Amino acid sequence: MSRLRGVVIGSALGLLVAGCASFPEQPGPAGWSAAQQLTPQAGPVPELPGELPKAPQGQEPGQSQTPVPPPQGCTDFNPAVVGTCLDPVSGVALTDVNPSTGAVTALATERSTGRLVRVAKDVDPVELARFDVDAAADGGLTGLTLSPTYAEDQLVYVYVTTATDNRVMRIAPGDVPKPVLTGIPKGPSGNRGVLAHDRSGALLVATGDAGSPASAADPASLAGKVLRIDGSGQPAPGNPTAGSRVLASGLRSPGGLCVSGDGSKTWVTDAGASADLLYRVEAGKALGDAAWSWPERPGVAGCASMSDMVWVATSATPGTLSLPMNPDGSFTGKPEPMLGGEDGFGRLGPLVALDDRTALAGTVNKAAGGTPVSSDDRVVIILRPDAAGGSKD
Repeated sequence: MSRLRGVVIGSALGLLVAGCASFPEQPGPAGWSAAQQLTPQAGPVPELPGELPKAPQGQEPGQSQTPVPPPQGCTDFNPAVVGTCLDPVSGVALTDVNPSTGAVTALATERSTGRLVRVAKDVDPVELARFDVDAAADGGLTGLTLSPTYAEDQLVYVYVTTATDNRVMRIAPGDVPKPVLTGIPKGPSGNRGVLAHDRSGALLVATGDAGSPASAADPASLAGKVLRIDGSGQPAPGNPTAGSRVLASGLRSPGGLCVSGDGSKTWVTDAGASADLLYRVEAGKALGDAAWSWPERPGVAGCASMSDMVWVATSATPGTLSLPMNPDGSFTGKPEPMLGGEDGFGRLGPLVALDDRTALAGTVNKAAGGTPVSSDDRVVIILRPDAAGGSKD
């Protein structure tokens, strides 16, 4: 996998400044290793070239010198677009990079249809699985992450609202989806859940409160929590309370969960009762005061923890927000809007860091209040505008 590093984004994002799954057989659950034994590497992580070409005077960094034609049906001419013509996207994950062409392949989930699809540039989405979901309120197929050793085992984890509960499921190549953790409370609201892996390989699960704030505060309930489990759904070794899956508590309807590259910081976004919130997750503690709050409710969704900022996607307003950050995790100023204009892709839901300057995102322009184009909803690679000059180092 390391030989792929440095190949893709030089090709895929270099163009920004210029243009049924086939799985090997896998063992059943009895052959799986606990997550803490896994190496935390979820698929190829491409890198930008050392320095992108400088934009002409008056042109924003990262923009093409030649205007990109508007989409024609499901054909999108923007080289940053990986997949098109989806329902609002609830999860994204990078799975493959072609070292010869730089072509990117990714997975995406659709919240309301329950579909898990594979997407690639100029290729129709391929349905890999479809879940029976209850998409009422904020539920449905809302979370997606890869196994930390996806390149070897091809395992995919999803968060699903069923007719009876919320649950985590895993999908192995050539097998039917299997439950990992069931019985997460379901309610009239607060059913959204999101997934990530920490540095040790443990699976992190952010759950909604199922419409009950008391459940979020109850240590015996799985609702309104950040859970830390192994690949079979059991409490991961090293949790604050032995035998408990709970890492932190106090969520309402989480939209994003992200871990920094060095593993030192974990963040979760949440639709609070009176504001959108960003919390820093600290093991064994209630989430307490938010690290940042937005009373205007931009619809905070997916997040990416970079070395010098937390990048947050917004699903109610176009673009993203970046919070400049000190090394200790404190913020140095107000959130800065990014990609909200013609250089962006409209409203975004999931957001996953690829490296310190790029992320994979999914759009939600077909959701209520959005302004979709013909190729929406899309999976896209986004570049921080301040990355066009290359690394700070």
